Amino acid sequence: MPSRTETTMKPLVIVEKLECITLIGINRPEKRNCVNHATAQKLMEAINEFEDDKNAKVAIIYGKGGTFCAGYDLKETSESANNETLAISDNFNPFNSKGAGPLGPTRRFFSKPVIAAVSGYAVAGGFELALACDLRVVEESSVFGVFCRRFGVPLIDGGTVRLPALIGLSRALDIILTGRPVKAKEALQLGLANRVVKNGKSLSEAILLAKEIAKHPQECMLRDRASAWNSTYSSSNFQEAIEYEMSNSLDVIMKESIAGASSFVNGAGRHGSFNTAPNSKL
Repeated sequence: MPSRTETTMKPLVIVEKLECITLIGINRPEKRNCVNHATAQKLMEAINEFEDDKNAKVAIIYGKGGTFCAGYDLKETSESANNETLAISDNFNPFNSKGAGPLGPTRRFFSKPVIAAVSGYAVAGGFELALACDLRVVEESSVFGVFCRRFGVPLIDGGTVRLPALIGLSRALDIILTGRPVKAKEALQLGLANRVVKNGKSLSEAILLAKEIAKHPQECMLRDRASAWNSTYSSSNFQEAIEYEMSNSLDVIMKESIAGASSFVNGAGRHGSFNTAPNSKL
């Protein structure tokens, strides 16, 4: 269990608002941002708040103190008599309807884009938390990996579902079976990392990326995002995915597409310019 000092003197998760961007920072640097039960609950609350905030367009998850997240707090697990903490934690319930996993909001679909700003280690459950995000901005010295392989701890925060979907089964199995470290350069080649940036710059670069995403007409973008997730995880065949794509987007044509076409006719967006969103605050 977390110490009295930890729970009373320092927030386990720090949430900040930067205009329409929500920053969610794991704040256990002395534990390499390992997530215990209390931290998982705070992460879940932060994501729920982001989802409910109509003004929030993009969230960024990061770790304070130079490490993204080194997984679940195994010390808490080992010190819990007869796994009492695990038994009472709804996050370990495989039938949890709230989308909560041991690391927090790892078994759910986020309705809006979430970016992982990765510094240092994103391993074991921390790797799975990064995989739950849409995009990963990764520092040059960062390391991914299923480090829990060494201790007989399985992936139960969505890792075996998301990793093969992102990089293919063969490459995913190489990482899952060996537990080997995957450094930033290889992560970029595999498609795990979307951007590799200088050390100490992951959060600032993730904020720039979030601002870029937030500038676009949101409803259309969110529909396309939902269709992409559906085709990857939910549709059983090509035709089903195509039908979902069309039905999911019909009403947004009236809301945003016609206005966007009119803007283009009037000169906006010419020569590849992206400065076209009329309601952007960024």
